[in-house]
Amino acid sequence: MEQGLVEITLNGTIIRAKDGQSIVEAARESGIYIPTLCDYKSLPPAGTCRMCMVKVGNRIISGCTTPVSNGMVVESESPELADLRKGIIEMLFVEGNHMCPSCEKSGDCELQALAYRYRMDVPRFPFSFTNRSIDASLPHLILEHNRCIQCLRCVRGVKARGGQDIFGFTDRGREIRITVDTTHPEAMSDEIAKKAEAICPVGALIRKGPHYTTPVGKRRFDLTPIGTDVEKGGEGA
Repeated sequence: MEQGLVEITLNGTIIRAKDGQSIVEAARESGIYIPTLCDYKSLPPAGTCRMCMVKVGNRIISGCTTPVSNGMVVESESPELADLRKGIIEMLFVEGNHMCPSCEKSGDCELQALAYRYRMDVPRFPFSFTNRSIDASLPHLILEHNRCIQCLRCVRGVKARGGQDIFGFTDRGREIRITVDTTHPEAMSDEIAKKAEAICPVGALIRKGPHYTTPVGKRRFDLTPIGTDVEKGGEGA
């Protein structure tokens, strides 16, 4: 075996992976889809969504924060894991206020696509109908707090040219909200708004301007259901 590579067994198949690579990355490079909401391209793992849970040694762990090791046996697909992931999706829907038919990101939303994948119908949990405001005070970006799933993608992935944070969180628990550092001049730019909208997996960060330009049936997940077009080195979404 080549130096720097290890062999793991994933869903009964032996694959090679780079030593120290996460389980999610190793699976993605082998064309095997493990669902995620907080993981994105080259961002450091956060382990906030827990959609990537896998079973290793009879323990359920986070696949995006766990590095591979030689001889590791990993299970990423089973009825048990599917039900746990479905439960997470249901909790995200009932905790927020997600009105998919009227959302600008419908058809391009990873949460919505995963709800279809795991056949979410009526959530098993009661809706909280949390009272959340919409912040449209920025010149190029709308913060739709009803849809935010606190994945931290924007916090980790949208930075100023000097590396400074643009996004962060304010308050805690049920009152936690995404916020923007408006004292930084780049935070008010259309370029930052464009990056934020692209990196957000749901419709929580919406760039001001025309929307609903792609007809139903031709949107991202209308054409290719999530998890069916895993590309090596890509998002796998």
